[in-house]
Amino acid sequence: MLKKLLAAGAVAIGLTGLAAPASVAARTLDEIIKSGTIRVGVNPTLPPLGKFDDKNEIVGFDVDFAAEIAKTLGVKLEVVQTGSPDRIPFVVSGKIDFVMGAMTRNPERAKVIDFTVPVHTEVLGVLTTKDKLFTDWKQFNEPSVTFVQVRGSTPVKFIEDNLKNAKVTLLDNYPDAVRALAQGRGTAMIDVIDFMGEHMAKHNVEWKVVETPIDIYYCGLGVSKASTGLKDWLNVAIFELHRRGKTDEIWKKWFGMDMLKPVGATPYF
Repeated sequence: MLKKLLAAGAVAIGLTGLAAPASVAARTLDEIIKSGTIRVGVNPTLPPLGKFDDKNEIVGFDVDFAAEIAKTLGVKLEVVQTGSPDRIPFVVSGKIDFVMGAMTRNPERAKVIDFTVPVHTEVLGVLTTKDKLFTDWKQFNEPSVTFVQVRGSTPVKFIEDNLKNAKVTLLDNYPDAVRALAQGRGTAMIDVIDFMGEHMAKHNVEWKVVETPIDIYYCGLGVSKASTGLKDWLNVAIFELHRRGKTDEIWKKWFGMDMLKPVGATPYF
């Protein structure tokens, strides 16, 4: 999953994602309201943030959250399918009004687009079971530890660089990796733990996420720097959705568990 996120630009800064064709002007807040529709970019390759359902329609956390934004603004929602390379160009060119899809806020991206306050977090951490006594990811650097990881995923390299004494068992996909942990065929796995909920729920195991995360990513909405007034309005709307508990409600619906590191609500933007 982390590999998918990295490849999609959720964490990494893809140079192609920073390209910025500007054939169409970004819309201001007033123009969006007058049009009666807000156009939101959603990446359907990042379940459960976005995915195709049985009717080939895009659903997921991002769609439900965007629907709440549209409802609050009093306009209709138009979901626009976006891929990782075209997310930022779509925003800059005005093809969409804002983009979702695990848009990690970082200084490089912020040179090209604006970011709202965080909508959600993603925790890169260690998943294990309650019978294990580890409390910090660095404690796993022992020969007695076996990580179960997905072949080719970014955490494999992280383990090689930072937890050299531990062993690694490679499997082909996330369902198999989580199942192996549930069956006791490994000690732990490292990944963006928020995305493991769907797989964890399939096993009658007392799971444990190690208290000390490796890293926490903060994801907001990506907005064009030319969208006058839109970012300020979105910040107020996002605050309200946090304050009302709506964001947490939607998150739990799609991820099957609470957000590991809640953003919380603060009146200071």
